[in-house]
Amino acid sequence: MMTDPIADMLTRIRNAYSVKAKEVEVSHSKVKKSIADILVREGYITGVEERREKHSFLVLNLKYNNGQPALHSIKRVSRPSSRRYVGKDDIGQVLNGYGFLIVTTPKGIMTGSEARKAGVGGEVICEIY
Repeated sequence: MMTDPIADMLTRIRNAYSVKAKEVEVSHSKVKKSIADILVREGYITGVEERREKHSFLVLNLKYNNGQPALHSIKRVSRPSSRRYVGKDDIGQVLNGYGFLIVTTPKGIMTGSEARKAGVGGEVICEIY
C-alpha cells in the first residue's frame, strides 16, 4: 500500500523527465487529475489523457524546450506526516514568480496566485519551477 500517492506521482514525473521520456503513466484520482490539469494550464506538460484498462490511469505528455525539460523542479511540500497549511496572506512566491505553488483550498485545487486572488488559504501540495 502506498502512503503518499501524490508524492509518487511527482516522483514519476521527475524520473520521466530525467530519462527524457515522452509520457508517463500515473494511477488515476481526482486530485492527481486536478494537479495534472494545472500543469497543462501553466505550460509544464502538453496534455493529460485518461485511460482505462484493468485500472484507470492518467497518461501525462511531457514537454521539452530545445531538448531541455520544461519543468526543472517539482517538490512535495506537505506530506502525510507533516502537513503545511498557509493562510491567504501567507501564500508566497516561488523563485520570485518564476515558479508556483499548488494549493488545495475549500474552493478546489489551484495555484498559489489563484488562491491569493480568491482570498483563500489551504494546504500546500507542492512547489514547481
